[in-house]
Amino acid sequence: MFDQATKSISIEASPARCFEVVCEFESYPQWATEVKEAEVVRRDDDGRGGLVSFRAAAMGRSTSYLLEYYYGSNPLRVSWRLVQGDLTRRLDGEYCFNPVPGEPDRTEVTYHLAVQMAVPLPGFVKRRAEARIMQTALEDLRRRVESGADKPR
Repeated sequence: MFDQATKSISIEASPARCFEVVCEFESYPQWATEVKEAEVVRRDDDGRGGLVSFRAAAMGRSTSYLLEYYYGSNPLRVSWRLVQGDLTRRLDGEYCFNPVPGEPDRTEVTYHLAVQMAVPLPGFVKRRAEARIMQTALEDLRRRVESGADKPR
């Protein structure tokens, strides 16, 4: 059995800018609250992160996991699947960046995550973990994008 969550947020930036920040994996420790280290292990033919190793804080301890990223032909979406993890059996998800009609510098960002832990956890612990993940995935992302940090010059 696995748990799934989906949430959306509006960000004051273009879909391309949101996509760019999400794909800048090495900068995650600077803005993603729980991420302590991120390293691109392998890049795809376009130079984007294909296989990325993470170390993050999770439930009072450290966890490590390796994600494989997929971009396809649609630049408004990035997805991933778990290759290896010490606390998780599944950690698959995606970001979708949808332009807001008539507002070129506004994006509706939807984040979806499916998680299966290696050991069963009480419901309240899962809900707290889900809230923190969604906070990082969306609110921390919004702060990073809207701050203009790492913006190309």
